[in-house]
Amino acid sequence: MRMKNKVALISGASSGMGAATARLFAREGAKAVVVADLLDKEGEAVVAEIKKAGGTASYIHLDVTDEANWKAAVDKTVADQGSLDVLVNNAGISGSAEQDLYDTAAWNRLMGINATGVFFGMKHGIAAMKKAGTRGSVINLSSVSGIVGQGNIHVGYNASKGAVRLITKAAAAQHGRDGIRINSVHPGLMPPMRTSGRTADPATRAKTLKGVPLGRAGEVDEVAYAILFLASDESSYVTGAELVVDGGWTAV
Repeated sequence: MRMKNKVALISGASSGMGAATARLFAREGAKAVVVADLLDKEGEAVVAEIKKAGGTASYIHLDVTDEANWKAAVDKTVADQGSLDVLVNNAGISGSAEQDLYDTAAWNRLMGINATGVFFGMKHGIAAMKKAGTRGSVINLSSVSGIVGQGNIHVGYNASKGAVRLITKAAAAQHGRDGIRINSVHPGLMPPMRTSGRTADPATRAKTLKGVPLGRAGEVDEVAYAILFLASDESSYVTGAELVVDGGWTAV
């Protein structure tokens, strides 16, 4: 039970890596898993699935671009569950559906959700952990696109994921003395997101796969297990790190 007695709040947890992480945390004995998302019906379905399997979960509507929404979500989690031990900033959108790779509206949207959303989550999640004296763990979902560039996605996606990588390191340096660990996870080629465009195209995926040493795309559960490690006490001396889950793509 690697999550025993831990309360976790996961943004963007109605599908994909967020939902996989919520289910895994529950299976690993989390005291409570708070599923947060804009997609209420899908989020409630994840909660129902967790409860049916014997876990403890609840749903909170969360727009990660709204700071007041974030504060309310963190406050409710603490009020309902007694603490916030693990925060997973997972919510994000793809930049591969944009036709104009320099579209200004797309830049603002990508930065708002992928970077500012993480900033708000850290701001209020860390404040709650500090107030309670919690030796907490924050896991921020970046991407291999936060480490290297690609030619087929909006530049704002790389910029936003790169921002997540570095704000993670900055916050880790600032809050280590508070007993709060902050790390980032960088998935590579995964099942397409709801907002994917070119990266969901079979031809594009086949071309990308040629550069993956393991020769296949990753699975969301493989990312969830990486997040679980960082959330658990097994990683008690790990902070400011970037855990790459990409089948070796960035190694070549």
